[in-house]
Amino acid sequence: MQDLEQAIRERAYHLWMEEGCQHGNAEAHWLAAQREILTSSLSTLGSVSTASSSQKKAPKRRASNKARAA
Repeated sequence: MQDLEQAIRERAYHLWMEEGCQHGNAEAHWLAAQREILTSSLSTLGSVSTASSSQKKAPKRRASNKARAA
């Protein structure tokens, strides 16, 4: 949880720097950073979940009769 907050804080800081270090938009920077970080985290989790579920669904191959006879 602290890593998440730190990532948001750093991204908000970078957004502030990109906008010329103007004061008064801290909340907007924080919310934009939070949205970016959480969206990125969720998409990463989704791709991991999709990859693991596709591995589980792959059918196991059975040895053919010829292979068993050999």
